[in-house]
Amino acid sequence: MPEPVTALQLAEARIPARYRHALADHPQVTAWADAIARAGRHGPAGAPGIAEGPSLRIVGPTGTGKTHQAYGAIRSLLAAGVRLRWEAITAADLYARLRPRPGFDSERDLQSLMRCPLLLLDDLGAAKTSEWTEELTYRLINHRYEHLRPTLITTNLTTDALRSALGDRVSSRLAQMTERVILDGDDRRRPRRAA
Repeated sequence: MPEPVTALQLAEARIPARYRHALADHPQVTAWADAIARAGRHGPAGAPGIAEGPSLRIVGPTGTGKTHQAYGAIRSLLAAGVRLRWEAITAADLYARLRPRPGFDSERDLQSLMRCPLLLLDDLGAAKTSEWTEELTYRLINHRYEHLRPTLITTNLTTDALRSALGDRVSSRLAQMTERVILDGDDRRRPRRAA
């Protein structure tokens, strides 16, 4: 009889290849994943699922491992047996995906992201902003803020820079709904020069 497939094994098809083996090792990130796992309510099969919980904003310069930590946190939850419906999207892809076009219901797609039990919003503030992107970001963040939906956010921007890029309403909600984790160091994507 074949071994049952775990939630983590199923999710690995959805996790980008670069992050399929990501491990969250920053103490604040692992503490967040533990808190989410403990806060889950039990579903019909007895496995915990996410209902509500805190959010995390991982901040730092390019290449410091923000996305790696975020996918590592998702993998930690799955490995802990948490029933987890999750979505991951970069801010630039979010705006491209929801751009109005004939024959596509972008409102329905936005509602799905608003209600998703766990959302990873990667590179917030990296895409060019407009009134439309600011409104879209506000609607998404505000809904998740009001309903206490756990959200993982990565960004290169400081709180002040986020305020300038996305407006006071978004930055105020992010400040209250997220614990901020700061990563620093060199860009791990660039080869190191020999001394």
